[in-house]
Amino acid sequence: QVQLVESGGGLVQAGGSLRLSCAGSGIIFSSTGMGWYRQAPGKQRELVAFISVGGFTLYADSVKDRFTIFRNNAQKTVSLRMNSLKPEDTAIYYCNAGGTLRTPAGQYWGQGTPVTVYS
Repeated sequence: QVQLVESGGGLVQAGGSLRLSCAGSGIIFSSTGMGWYRQAPGKQRELVAFISVGGFTLYADSVKDRFTIFRNNAQKTVSLRMNSLKPEDTAIYYCNAGGTLRTPAGQYWGQGTPVTVYS
């Protein structure tokens, strides 16, 4: 059974930073593409960042140069470092597993962790 458990969300002032983490189990983590998605109220879920098995990364234009995705295969975690946060970054952030560079959205999802950025 695949489980993705996110942590690290919370309330932060604009300009601040947060680090999200996702622990994966039930998958061969080192062979699995991992990503972060988010869904703001009233909006569709969107890709934030993706990291491939080989370490290649993709970012949404809105977060480039502010967010960094990285993985630790030994610990079976994928993290998202978020700097210079803006109110428009407020959303539920979801960990995703099983995607590829061509198709970042994999079939496995975590339950999400909320991020609220206030000005």
